[in-house]
Amino acid sequence: MPNTEYWADTYLEKSVTAEEAISRIRSGQRVFIGSGCGEPQVLIQTLVEKTNDFSGLEIVRLLGRETASLTAIADRTMDTNLNIRSIYLGSSRSESIAKQRRFITPMNMSDVPMLFTTRKLPLNVALIQVSPADDFGWMSLGIAVDVTMAAARSADFVIAQVNPIMPRVMGQSFIHVNDVDLIVEHEEDLQTVPQSKISSEEALKIGSHIAQLIEDGSTLQIGLDAMSQATMHALASKNDLGVHSQFLTDDIMHLYATGNVNNKKKGINEGKMVASMAVGTPNLYEFLNDNPAVDFHPSDYVNDPFVIAQHNKMISMNVARTMDLTGQVSAEASAATRFAGVSGIPDFVRGARRSPGGKSILMLFSCSKTEDGFESNIVPQLNDTVTVVPRGDVHYVVTEYGAVNLFGKSVQERTMAMISIAHPDFREFLFERAKEKGFIGAERNLGEAAKAIYPVQLEETLDRNGEKLTIRPAKPVDERRIQEHYYSLPKEDVLTRFFCQKTIFARAEMETRSHVDYVNDLTLVAVVGEFGFGKVVAVAESMKLEQENVAEVAFSVSEKYQGKGLGTFFIKKLAAAARANGIAGLVAYTFPSNKAMINLFKTLPYKVKTSYEDGDLFLSCRFSELAD
Repeated sequence: MPNTEYWADTYLEKSVTAEEAISRIRSGQRVFIGSGCGEPQVLIQTLVEKTNDFSGLEIVRLLGRETASLTAIADRTMDTNLNIRSIYLGSSRSESIAKQRRFITPMNMSDVPMLFTTRKLPLNVALIQVSPADDFGWMSLGIAVDVTMAAARSADFVIAQVNPIMPRVMGQSFIHVNDVDLIVEHEEDLQTVPQSKISSEEALKIGSHIAQLIEDGSTLQIGLDAMSQATMHALASKNDLGVHSQFLTDDIMHLYATGNVNNKKKGINEGKMVASMAVGTPNLYEFLNDNPAVDFHPSDYVNDPFVIAQHNKMISMNVARTMDLTGQVSAEASAATRFAGVSGIPDFVRGARRSPGGKSILMLFSCSKTEDGFESNIVPQLNDTVTVVPRGDVHYVVTEYGAVNLFGKSVQERTMAMISIAHPDFREFLFERAKEKGFIGAERNLGEAAKAIYPVQLEETLDRNGEKLTIRPAKPVDERRIQEHYYSLPKEDVLTRFFCQKTIFARAEMETRSHVDYVNDLTLVAVVGEFGFGKVVAVAESMKLEQENVAEVAFSVSEKYQGKGLGTFFIKKLAAAARANGIAGLVAYTFPSNKAMINLFKTLPYKVKTSYEDGDLFLSCRFSELAD
């Protein structure tokens, strides 16, 4: 029968102490505990104190903060009094929880609410924390809606801690007084996580690489980790950003306050930042209170790949713990590093890739510190490690050494891409192991790329008649595209560039152009199209001649892109890079009839000298000799 009592009267009847509430729990029951920073701390502490009164309890939780160590009790009692089912290991402050892998239930976050509501995992009791009731009896789950809403709606018995400090968050976050069984009024500070301080140069480099991939008008999902915070800082120059993310953090709040995030171009839920949980400081929680620009929804909505895919330019940014050369991803949670666990990563990886203009970005530090020094986070092959994202789902990967796009790439292409962004100290090792495993051909050579540091500062974007051309240093992954460029050149351009009617552009030769050290040898390419799938339409090469300390340069431009000023741009860029690397000047060999090359040299602000060698024209200039 329907409940016809006035909610305010029942509120008083339901109000009890924490001790009385916990005493209603029975041995053998399954008890859900509210998530993350929204943990009902007084209820958990009371449960811990009364653990000896129970046997066979199963605690179900998501992102436990270990305010009182249930894990330690489970260990001490050998799971007799209670055992734990942790759906998301998260970033607990306790190092021990990261080691208790037997408690983990691997699931995609979007599937967890259904687990409760269909009673596949029936919940006997739910311990939740809420804001005070409004005039109509509605209480907000505040900073932790996630799977807590489904648990509260499906549990047989609901105990709610009412905390005046819990913010009232808009969206699908409300539960009515009539839908809870007991109320414990207790004011206490909410759990907080200090705002990350970026002290890592590597993290900032990763952020700068990612910022190059993100366009104005993108919708963002950002994981809980230091590298993501670096990314947030790198987004300070972006406009019209939106947020659809599992978590809201202080840095997202800051971007909203500065106007970088306005949610106007999301394509769905426009004007709203959508999330299911907040993790941060008291300032963030105050920001969320009664804020009409924020909507919290349960995880089966926020993490639903179908919903994610409806956003414009959805950008998913998550951290990988380890990746192998084929692109398999391990993202196990680590208490020390705050790496996000399994949970929402596959949901957002798949949803973002299906969004119009969307990108899934995985980031990782190239190596980690160990007791003996450092170890590579890029390994030949994942073995005794959980694969969180299968290689077929991986899109963009970023380390401090650059960004690559693995989607649609062969194992050989993936291997070369991953080695190119690995730490230089480990590239030769990875290259040799890749040969042994058959990931790359035995004839392959890493060459100068073994120790090369990609000079991201040389990247630049040009606009030519409305078409964007990316000018950047060549990478090992470019060898096939450079090869395709040379094959596409007209015969007369091949003759001008190579001084013969060359018809074969062998892979070994292409390696010398794409596997460069960026100092003594530098190849610049002009690329049109999507990152990772673009077409090389021009190549500019610079090779240092040691004895003279000058760099020999050569150029080729696809027929369609000739006359657009690419040659002038290239030669100035090569000259600037050579000067920065201590090279004294430039030289080039060409046919006397090649007026374009002659005029190209004359665009430089240096004295150009000409001479003839065996019928070829020799052009040279010294950076110390300015033109009259």
